[in-house]
Amino acid sequence: MKLKEIFDGVFSIDGRLATKNLVKGRSYSEKILNIGGEEYRVWNPDKSKAAAAITKGIRNFPIKKGSKILYLGIAQGQTASYFSDIIGHEGIIYGVEFSSRAVSDLVISTEKRGNIVSIKADARKPEDYSWVEKVDVVYEDVADPEQVAILLRNAGAFLKKGGYAMMAIKSRSIDVTRAPKEIFRESVEMIKNTMEILDFVTLEPHEVDHAFIVCRPR
Repeated sequence: MKLKEIFDGVFSIDGRLATKNLVKGRSYSEKILNIGGEEYRVWNPDKSKAAAAITKGIRNFPIKKGSKILYLGIAQGQTASYFSDIIGHEGIIYGVEFSSRAVSDLVISTEKRGNIVSIKADARKPEDYSWVEKVDVVYEDVADPEQVAILLRNAGAFLKKGGYAMMAIKSRSIDVTRAPKEIFRESVEMIKNTMEILDFVTLEPHEVDHAFIVCRPR
């Protein structure tokens, strides 16, 4: 199998995205590839918006070994588990999730990883988890009409100088009555008021009516 590192800790193996498994033998039922005595977890772009964004050609992926991440809308932690592989034991993910059921599943699914902190909270109220330290990356995947405002509020509160923000824009969650392209354009304009847009891609065919942004404060 042909192995190529395309971003720090993100690999292409015969055309499939993968990360090196931080906890050998543990998975979310994804395919495991064994190469040179190491386990690699296949990262399916149809099941992860971050993987879809990489597949669609983003040029900036700021998550790397040792990164500290605030993950808004972490759910059961499937995508976060790949981030966990990338950042290793030197990094940490603060995962904010509103659903009690999802948080319970997250705790169980990530207990062996040791670098994911589960936070039962509303991402619209960053003051409720103000104890979180400054982070290198704010990653947002929240289904809410105020999605952009949530990203900007949290980035303003928690992002280190020189840090990055990443967001999966869910156009149908923002306004189901309007065209996705219109929602994407409006979201970009709102972000551009305070941040520099580094990457913008739509996620079709992996995620319908979704786009992905990588940005950083000006």
